[in-house]
Amino acid sequence: MYLRRSPRRSRPGVALLGAAALLVSACSASGAQTGSAGAAEAALAALPRATPSALSPYYGQRLKWSGCEVPGFECATMKAPLDYARPDAGDVRLAVARKKATGPGKKLGSLLVNPGGPGGSAVGYLQQYAGIGYPAQVRARYDMVAVDPRGVARSEPVQCLDGPRMDTYTQVDVTPDDRRETDALVASYRRFAEGCGADAPRLLRHVSTVEAARDMDILRAALGDRKLTYVGASYGTFLGATYAGLFPERVGRLVLDGAMDPSLPARRLNLDQTKGFETAFASFARDCVRQADCPLGGAGATPDRVGKNLKAFFGKLDARPLPTRDPGGRTLGEALATTGVIAAMYDEGAWEQLREALTSAMKENDGAGLLALADSYYERDPDGRYANLMFANAAVNCLDLPAAFSSPEQVRDSLRTFEKASPVFGASLAWSTLNCAYWPVAPTGGPHRIEAKGAAPIVVVGTTRDPATPYRWARSLADQLSSGRLLTYEGDGHTAYGRGSACVDTAINTYLLRGTPPPAKGKRCS
Repeated sequence: MYLRRSPRRSRPGVALLGAAALLVSACSASGAQTGSAGAAEAALAALPRATPSALSPYYGQRLKWSGCEVPGFECATMKAPLDYARPDAGDVRLAVARKKATGPGKKLGSLLVNPGGPGGSAVGYLQQYAGIGYPAQVRARYDMVAVDPRGVARSEPVQCLDGPRMDTYTQVDVTPDDRRETDALVASYRRFAEGCGADAPRLLRHVSTVEAARDMDILRAALGDRKLTYVGASYGTFLGATYAGLFPERVGRLVLDGAMDPSLPARRLNLDQTKGFETAFASFARDCVRQADCPLGGAGATPDRVGKNLKAFFGKLDARPLPTRDPGGRTLGEALATTGVIAAMYDEGAWEQLREALTSAMKENDGAGLLALADSYYERDPDGRYANLMFANAAVNCLDLPAAFSSPEQVRDSLRTFEKASPVFGASLAWSTLNCAYWPVAPTGGPHRIEAKGAAPIVVVGTTRDPATPYRWARSLADQLSSGRLLTYEGDGHTAYGRGSACVDTAINTYLLRGTPPPAKGKRCS
């Protein structure tokens, strides 16, 4: 599925997962995934309260803090077992960073943050946003802490393709029109998977969300905290909810913003997300036609008309890509253009940038603006180097759930359903679910409920027009959790905390600072 993360907070610009791997999450290879929320019978079982003796050395470790490359922050390395079932089989080394509480006021312990992904660097997010941009009263009372999950960024990062090969991968046509184009798409997924498998054959089997959640408990102990306080956005909600399910008695104050629904099989997740992007695009379309510079339709044009105009433009790019002035000679084809448009759906603050990019492309034959949006999503720098975001994203998603489709034929059978969900993006998103079918490691997880019985109140935040984590997922997760409290933001964009709603921010800050959650019946903000 699309990359699930909070774009505004990790760095300036827009983040999203691009076209050649648009939906890199999961679903059953059986081809019969039509389950709904609550359809999974099993609930995630809590681990025993007592720490196994084999894990005692990890739980007893003391972190050695030293200065980071970013002034004001401290960094350390934490060890965790590569395989929790065989703790003697070796370690994985995880990068940790913190910024100590600034005061005044009594310290409340550590606040662990994660921006989502999977594959987003929590350390980078802490240093670039959370450690300096979270509300001052929160930073005054908490040590702000982050750990890059195993396989991500500074924590033994998974690598799959070098820059030139990744450039090729991101430009592959993800709406194949014939057998030749279908074979090319499948070949690109195979090359990507083979590259990941060759780089980290052992680690690739141990980058699941369950293992990352267990690593967080080791960090909690190493920090000296009796309970975990945590803010997770996007995929970070799945990570946080998983922690709560495994260690309910160690839950302190948990905020899950832009929630995922762990009970859904991935094909259903992907289909729901496709609908979410269509909802977000309709909001963009209504705004666009009210602006004088909208290239997709004039005043009064319906979202349906705007969508048809955009889809026609994509069709032209499929036949004749646009120049971009890229030093490496990349052109703007349908795949990169789709990525650029969807990137802007994560944050309504990017809509103006998207209008300008579309105007340049559609009226001036200049694809540079849309290419820049796509590059920001892929975390590609001007020198052609990619962060490991995309690689870790696939590695975690393909391990957490079985593949959505096992063959191109299954995708074609589902195209009508996906195109009904989103006439503009449906075909691209359907084909992009196929990449986990060729993953070199068998999945270890599956859909399940998370109840976390006995946990303290957990705040689940949902945005009504969130493109990447649809609002229904937040409602479902809040219902599954035995102590879930739903905080609803009636608005656009991906996630809600720190995005302009005083109502949302006040509710979350009150919870973090005083321990007072929203009422059991829920709270709505606009």
